[in-house]
Amino acid sequence: MTAKIINGKEISKQKRSELALEVESLKEKGICPGLAIILVGDSPASLSYIKGKQKAAEEIGLLFKLEHFSGNISEDFLLEVIDQYNQDDRFHGILVQLPLPAHINELHVIDRILPEKDVDGFHPINVGKLVTGQEGLVSCTPAGIIEMLKIEGVQLSGKHAVVVGRSNIVGKPIAQLLLKENATVTTCHSKTADLSYYTKQADILIVAIGRANLIKGSDVKKGAAVIDVGMNRLDSGKLTGDVLFDEAKEQAGFITPVPGGVGPMTITMLADNTVKAAKMIEAGKMKA
Repeated sequence: MTAKIINGKEISKQKRSELALEVESLKEKGICPGLAIILVGDSPASLSYIKGKQKAAEEIGLLFKLEHFSGNISEDFLLEVIDQYNQDDRFHGILVQLPLPAHINELHVIDRILPEKDVDGFHPINVGKLVTGQEGLVSCTPAGIIEMLKIEGVQLSGKHAVVVGRSNIVGKPIAQLLLKENATVTTCHSKTADLSYYTKQADILIVAIGRANLIKGSDVKKGAAVIDVGMNRLDSGKLTGDVLFDEAKEQAGFITPVPGGVGPMTITMLADNTVKAAKMIEAGKMKA
């Protein structure tokens, strides 16, 4: 039986409609969630991502601003710009588009953003809150994956989840989120011996390793939920994931396509984080 396709575009559309209503309600209370994005350089991929983020922000009614600088600005200048937005009450979320030019230290930049405005969920304080089960801002792709699985009715508690990839952006945080949902989690990576041994045990298989078509149909447990985070460009120009979709869909119970799966939800969860940040920041002001 062919797997049910998890349509990230449709789920994202519904989530944005809900966020638009929430933003409208916040505006009636005098709160307008604001998102500032800072881009350094002219990477076509980064420009494309930002267009998607701007569209989502405007669609749900966020205040949106893009700061676009040349690739030769200094790290000190960029940190000063971040400081300005840290102090600007109109903006509840700050995102610096990665990657940055080689002469700018990404860790310094991530650390400079106030944790309560870190809508990418990369600040060490937000990562620490995730690990210790505290309320904070969570990295957008992992948050979107959990949202999709829940909307599709995929049971997480008590299930064996296998995460292929250990990046700070996807692999590590999604493992923590799955643990929070009471799944039993195995993390695999590029040095894992006999990867297929683990993937074939997975009730929930999250693949985020950046290798085109790495996971074949024979690597998937019958009926598993397969989430493909990969985004790879083949020599033919075709975009493909880390999972060989045509084979895996014949084994899986649920599967995300590439494109049209995880990507739209990642952008939508950025907007969701901005709304969440606005509510937390404004609530903090009222308590002060």
